[in-house]
Amino acid sequence: MDMPRSKRGTSVPLLRQDFLGGLAIIAVAAFVYWLARNLPAGASGGIGPGTLPKGLAVLLGVLGAVLSGAALYEQGPPVERLSFRGPLFILGALVVFGLTVRPLGLVAAGPLALVIAGLASDEVRWGETLAFGVLMTAFCIGLFKLALGLPIPLAPWLLGY
Repeated sequence: MDMPRSKRGTSVPLLRQDFLGGLAIIAVAAFVYWLARNLPAGASGGIGPGTLPKGLAVLLGVLGAVLSGAALYEQGPPVERLSFRGPLFILGALVVFGLTVRPLGLVAAGPLALVIAGLASDEVRWGETLAFGVLMTAFCIGLFKLALGLPIPLAPWLLGY
């Protein structure tokens, strides 16, 4: 029985998902490093505000290079048809969260954003997504509001600011 084309590996390294994915990760890492270029990394043994973003960008770039390098030696799945569904719904979830966190509060904006992000996949299980949304919102309330004391509104429509 012949395997479908999407399951077979391709012999052209530049057309493999892993190779192009590694290049995309390297591009994101370079962009993050460029954004953090003016932040001081620290001196005299002290850690500055640029240490973490620059260090994570370098680590991300190295991992992207490893992924792309491995794709040169192993056959992997070819690049599939480009789909905008996932990125659009994830970006939409971030925008909706940003627009609703002040008027609706974290109690409503958190689960709403996770439900919208769930639309990015056609394999979503709504029960698990809603439970994850509630648990993640509770974690964020505990971390940002209670532990760190940040002035994030919880439910201004119910509790006020």
